[in-house]
Amino acid sequence: MVDRTTVILDIFASHAGSAEGKLQVELAQLEYNLARMRGLWTHLERLGGGIGTRGPGETQIETDRRLARDRIAVLRRRLEHVKGTRAVQRAERERAALPTIALVGYTNAGKSTLLNALTGSEVGVRDRLFHTLDPTTRTLRLDGRPHLMTDTVGFISKLPHQLVDAFAATLEETRRAELLAHVLDASAPEEQADVMRHSVEQTLEEIGAGERPRLLVLNKIDLLDDAARQELRLRHPDAVLVSGVTGEGLDELGERIARELLHTLRRVELLVPYADGGSLAALHEVAGEVSREDTPEGVRVHALVPAQLAQRFERFAVVPG
Repeated sequence: MVDRTTVILDIFASHAGSAEGKLQVELAQLEYNLARMRGLWTHLERLGGGIGTRGPGETQIETDRRLARDRIAVLRRRLEHVKGTRAVQRAERERAALPTIALVGYTNAGKSTLLNALTGSEVGVRDRLFHTLDPTTRTLRLDGRPHLMTDTVGFISKLPHQLVDAFAATLEETRRAELLAHVLDASAPEEQADVMRHSVEQTLEEIGAGERPRLLVLNKIDLLDDAARQELRLRHPDAVLVSGVTGEGLDELGERIARELLHTLRRVELLVPYADGGSLAALHEVAGEVSREDTPEGVRVHALVPAQLAQRFERFAVVPG
């Protein structure tokens, strides 16, 4: 008999594309099957010898368990190496100190389509469950400032804990994001949408991301008529209605994200000497649009920069008085 968890693990296995994704899924499958292995060989126990002897069924169980445990140990070592590589990549991004947004949501809510529409990237998109298993990070520019947006694995109701454990490194991106954009399929019936939303919120709690700031994004409104859209606005007044396919509502979504992340920015007033053009270029890269005035001493600049980067430009700060 094939149970729900086995089906989910099989789907994940068929969709795993990267080396990390394949390792994570195989580890989850082995750990799940290891616990069920005793029942798989009970048909052989009838072939056992007399009292005090071990039948071939018991011997096969021990052999399979040992092989499974050995393979699990190998997979965990490989994933630790991958985790180290991911930590290095994350440290590089953290040094850039750019605001981060994670797209989270129920599987097949359209997160990858939305990522492509917002960032101009070409992440693979398919209309199927669990298409995205590995986090994909792209640059999103708002008011000229770069932000990092990550597409994450889709959640489901009662996500098997084997998957939560196996995808811990992947889900780390969600825990570290400054803003979670919870993408919900707006075309789903109300009762189903409520279940999907609750499942995502429950999973976020389980992985330690329940306290992260959150913005509800109702996607796929291109499938709704005007009356259904109005009903959604009344039911979710703080949500943003968008279509990753047609682009409708994306400007409003960008404005909302920028507003939600305003606390991560610091307003600075600088006087940059003309000879230090490199610093001025670096400022433009992280601040996007700036207000500048040419003076005899240099370029006087008013800008919003990520708070963690403000110290890089402190030497140019204009001291009042």
